[in-house]
Amino acid sequence: MIGAILGDMIGAPYEFDQSNKTKEFPLFCPDSQFTDDSVMTIAVAEALMDTLNMSDEKIRATLIASMQKWGRRYLDAGYGWNFFQWLQEDYPAPYRSYGNGSAMRVSSAGWLFDDLATTRHVARLTAEVSHNHPEGMKGAESTASAIFLARNGSSKDEIKNYIIKEFGYDLSRTCDEIRPTYKHVESCQKTVPEAITAFLEGTDFEDVIRTAVSLGGDCDTLTCIAGSMAEAFYGVPQELEAECKKRLPADMLAVLDRFTAIAHADKQ
Repeated sequence: MIGAILGDMIGAPYEFDQSNKTKEFPLFCPDSQFTDDSVMTIAVAEALMDTLNMSDEKIRATLIASMQKWGRRYLDAGYGWNFFQWLQEDYPAPYRSYGNGSAMRVSSAGWLFDDLATTRHVARLTAEVSHNHPEGMKGAESTASAIFLARNGSSKDEIKNYIIKEFGYDLSRTCDEIRPTYKHVESCQKTVPEAITAFLEGTDFEDVIRTAVSLGGDCDTLTCIAGSMAEAFYGVPQELEAECKKRLPADMLAVLDRFTAIAHADKQ
């Protein structure tokens, strides 16, 4: 999931259409800091690690508790208003959101399970505790599916065809066709297909990140989603991983290190 966090950090300075829509920009600057995307990515990862092989009811309850714990700890990370309110509620309920928050926080689900059916099911659970609109759940499920397929050796054509067949996203446009008119939109349906397209067009991890940022719009979240897929397909260069970790606080690093040990245990 470090690919998601890197995407968030690198895209953050260019959010709200502040980019000039080029792939030529410094990967890191003083404003390259984590936002709510990374906080919730960590929260979901911790919850899923704590509930492996447990019931759906337990997973949902732990997700809510973890997201509220981390969200309240980093309350100024940049949450949308409805989710900010959800974080404060004593008994938070899903609110039919189709925002792209469900897709940006789901990356750990793509790594922690051994089959695609379970991956999709758990990804849906991570969305539905707040983002229970069909598009919100689809955004999370499709993102986790792409990660699962990428880390298990599927080609980009195979990933693209699966996403189109199972989720119905239009992936026919190129980034050059998307870029000129793309604006800041925070919905899954206007973010996830664009993030997938940036991943499909990128030639390595860094190029995926640069391609995603160049689209503009809500590009910290878009690049977070694209980066999560790129990590699964390409891996993350050591120098970028080191730079990312320098910008994370100790509590988030501890969850990231624990996740890395569990998710990559079979490769050690």
